[in-house]
Amino acid sequence: MKHYTLPSLFLLFLSAALFATPVFASGVHEYVLSNGMKVLVKPDNRAPVVTSQVWYGVGSSHEYGGITGISHALEHMMFKGTARYPSGEFSRIIAEQGGRENAFTSRDFTAYHQTLAADRLEIALKLEADRMRNLTLLKEEFVPEMRVVAEERRLRTDDNPNALLFEHFNATAWLNSPYGIPVIGWMTDIEHYTVADLREWYDRWYHPNNAVLVVVGDVDPDKVHRMARRYFGPIRAGNLPDIKPRTETRQRGERRVVVRAPARVPLVLMGYKVPVLMTAEEDWEPYALLVAAGVLDGGESARFARELVRERELVSSAGASYNAFARLDNLFTLSATPASGTSLEAAEAALTEALERLKEEPVSEAELERVKAQVVAREVYRLDSVQGQAHQLGALETVGLGWRTLEEITDRVRAVTAEQVQAVAQRYFDTDQRTVGWLDPLPIDPDDPPGYFEGHLR
Repeated sequence: MKHYTLPSLFLLFLSAALFATPVFASGVHEYVLSNGMKVLVKPDNRAPVVTSQVWYGVGSSHEYGGITGISHALEHMMFKGTARYPSGEFSRIIAEQGGRENAFTSRDFTAYHQTLAADRLEIALKLEADRMRNLTLLKEEFVPEMRVVAEERRLRTDDNPNALLFEHFNATAWLNSPYGIPVIGWMTDIEHYTVADLREWYDRWYHPNNAVLVVVGDVDPDKVHRMARRYFGPIRAGNLPDIKPRTETRQRGERRVVVRAPARVPLVLMGYKVPVLMTAEEDWEPYALLVAAGVLDGGESARFARELVRERELVSSAGASYNAFARLDNLFTLSATPASGTSLEAAEAALTEALERLKEEPVSEAELERVKAQVVAREVYRLDSVQGQAHQLGALETVGLGWRTLEEITDRVRAVTAEQVQAVAQRYFDTDQRTVGWLDPLPIDPDDPPGYFEGHLR
């Protein structure tokens, strides 16, 4: 079974595509079971396939010191069996039915998904309902699987210089917000988990009233509702814990971190604390920040690619990212890999200069139209995938925004003005409110290269 996480590292290298949202929201059917579990069904009859996803409202942002990464560790153990379906049976049955399945953990949620022939949906629902409350969590399964989790951390973070920088950068940016916790967890915590830790976390969060079932594909919504009632309906609602606000302490000056690790090229990160849709005082600001990210890094004609990469040749790559659909305040993040002969100082200065320009002058009408056109184009692309449709429904619903947010995002992005982009730049891109991270490369030992190096397993 291949498991993967969706840490903020991935957000760093995404461009304005993050705010692509589909226009299919009017076709969604919503149901609520008597135990509080929400069911979202979106028919898509273009092919006889279906994707089924169960989303739990728990991720690394719900964790605390000593058990960081436990949401991801529990994700692994969800494939280790129940009394009815022992370890390996879930995956074997889905594969036997010609399906594919996997799971992922993020800051705000954990999700489990299967894609298979539409007439096999009931099998997936039956299996997911069983493991919602019936995990055995055997010690003989737990011990070797935690070694797998530790090795995953070594490969994906400790031996990956870019990921290592992002982890240190993120932990430096956030003092008390749980967004400073790495999704995979700190190694010292991973090494000291107990079965009791996982059992307690499972019993705390894995309840139907903390879950959303999303089904997209060649299905009849009412039939899906009946199946959901049959399999998930008998599960009792749980007593969910109160979620503390954990609001970030006000930053009182620039923060910096330097990571020295074996690497081929240096990297600079720069992050500014900004609100998201869930936290913004002015509801237009997150949309203006999304457009700002698109102006800087929205394809080959965006400012970074055109000016910093091709015209000035200061960097070999540069990016801007912002996720407006998080649970808590987030970072507007810039990244750049200096070109040969360019220092980290010069690359950082170029990123700062780009933000200052956003503050000093309104973006052009042509730039605004380009970014907004990209939103529409990406919406059409997203409609090609039942998995993508389900992911957007599940993420918005689970984070607390509600899936109906999809109905307004496109119009809200289109309504953003040049003056609003300038206003958010002036308000939030303040040097005293930023965090800067540098990757300072150390020589690579040819006899002992990292096990996972810049995206390649050895």
